[in-house]
Amino acid sequence: MDHNGFDTFVAAQGTPLLRFAFLLTGNHHLAEDMLQEALMRVHRRWPALERPEAISNYVRKAILRQYLSWRRLRSSSETPSATAPDAVSPGSDHAERYAERDALRHALTSLPRQQRAVLVLRFYEDLDDTAIGELIGCSPATVRAHASRGLARLRGTVHEYEGGHAR
Repeated sequence: MDHNGFDTFVAAQGTPLLRFAFLLTGNHHLAEDMLQEALMRVHRRWPALERPEAISNYVRKAILRQYLSWRRLRSSSETPSATAPDAVSPGSDHAERYAERDALRHALTSLPRQQRAVLVLRFYEDLDDTAIGELIGCSPATVRAHASRGLARLRGTVHEYEGGHAR
């Protein structure tokens, strides 16, 4: 592959990869840093990469490893960003959609890293248990356990948030 292909890849996949990192971190600036670091790794290896369809997964795995890294855990203080990189659809109630996203973001930041990563990979990236397990380095049964616990905790947190803040 040539380096021109790298520019094309970044132009086509940059926004979805940034959203992925943002959903993991809850912080737009940290997400940008993680994506940039992952893309630097890919750029160095670009000529050796033979399967273009696998590059997005490679970058996602690099972002995920950074996110799950204990060094990052110590150096980052997760605070939700005031804005999400998502666009609001026309005709929708902007305030209500923002409140729902804010409640979900708040709830996601309260989850342990493994549970949060599993939920983002399952519901945002639409990966199955086996693929998530390969990325995280655990069995599909452990992925299901993380998902179950994470969803249960999200349900409780969102209901508490709605009860305490929105109503």
